[in-house]
Amino acid sequence: MGSLTGKVALVTGGSRGIGAAIAKALAAEGADVAITYAQSADKAEAVVASIRQQGRQAQAIQAQASDARQVIAAVDQVVEEFGRLDILVNNAGNLLRGTIDTLELEDFDRTFLVNVKAVYAAILQAAKYLPEGGRIISIGSCIGTRTTRAGSSLYAASKSALVGLTKGVARDLGGNGVTVNLIQPGPINTDMNPADGPSSSVLLAKLAVPTYGSAEQVAATVVHLASPSSGYITGSVIDVDGGFNA
Repeated sequence: MGSLTGKVALVTGGSRGIGAAIAKALAAEGADVAITYAQSADKAEAVVASIRQQGRQAQAIQAQASDARQVIAAVDQVVEEFGRLDILVNNAGNLLRGTIDTLELEDFDRTFLVNVKAVYAAILQAAKYLPEGGRIISIGSCIGTRTTRAGSSLYAASKSALVGLTKGVARDLGGNGVTVNLIQPGPINTDMNPADGPSSSVLLAKLAVPTYGSAEQVAATVVHLASPSSGYITGSVIDVDGGFNA
């Protein structure tokens, strides 16, 4: 029996990369898992199939993270289909690079709708359902604490906003026995940020441990925060970044 047997989790942006690894890791610990995806239906169904092969229930829900109403509806759908919600993992996000002299006003909305408002909407709705022992875990970025190159201002601002949201909601829900935490990954080897990409040598030079991390390492931290043994951890910002912020 896994530590999460009998629990139901929702992972936003769970069709690939870190989100897919999180969904599979939660299932490996016994949770039934729903994921949201925007466009990659085939990839989402592959994740669902992998979870079902572990003997767990799984579902893929199409929801655009840029539309808060779709995010809220996805939370409701999970409860309707599975009967409960115990763990919310806010993983969906976008990355828009550009120096402030090249950005447009609309770029702020494009970034914050996905990276902040969607997280807020999911938490707002999930809080109606999460029982005592419930877990909210959001995926931020090491860039939210430390920017090391030009072109990251909007992304950094959106990810640093999650720090305040996490700490505030942890205060709001702590009396209900719900914990709220933020994970800040560093360079993680995914399709969007491959370890052999053009900027990898620059990033590696900024790490205490000079290697890219894996999606599975981030997922392992999520599993720990989702487990019953983490009930005294809340309002925390946990770096999984190879020492980027050291």
